Amino acid sequence: MVKPTFVNLPQDKKEKIAQALLNEFSNHTLAEAQVARIVKEAEIARGAFYKYFEDLSDAYRYLYQLAMKEIHSFVGAPADYQPEIFYQNVVDFINQTQGSKYAKLVKMHMLYNESTVSEPFSQEVLVKLSPQNWSAMVLSHAAIREILAEPAQKELVFSKLKAGLTLLKKETD
Repeated sequence: MVKPTFVNLPQDKKEKIAQALLNEFSNHTLAEAQVARIVKEAEIARGAFYKYFEDLSDAYRYLYQLAMKEIHSFVGAPADYQPEIFYQNVVDFINQTQGSKYAKLVKMHMLYNESTVSEPFSQEVLVKLSPQNWSAMVLSHAAIREILAEPAQKELVFSKLKAGLTLLKKETD
């Protein structure tokens, strides 16, 4: 969680720091990222970085949340399984990501950083999801990762995703 000292900064300074974070995390995995490069580009003291963020992971989570707010408008899984909603959410996410300044960050996240910063679904969320919705979420996530890794395969992955989501629907009919 970003510290209050960061939240209270003037907007232009926050934007400059966010841009430095974006450049760093779009070009380096979280494991390879360096505070030194961030503070140099943002033109802040190293000590200031730690007044704004707990550590690199905290700064990364802040930036990724900014990206998701801009890119992803998750509607949530409907109570009854609707494959077309899952499919359209993936198509929209890919299209919005590819047209965003956060495209490289999202790719880096999905391919390298996700396992180190993401939290698994809570027990409460898992209990509420139907088997079809859980399966569709896992399949959708895998499709996004595959498309970001191999953009040339996008249409093939979309086709496979649509077929897989439809098969999940047939299992419940």
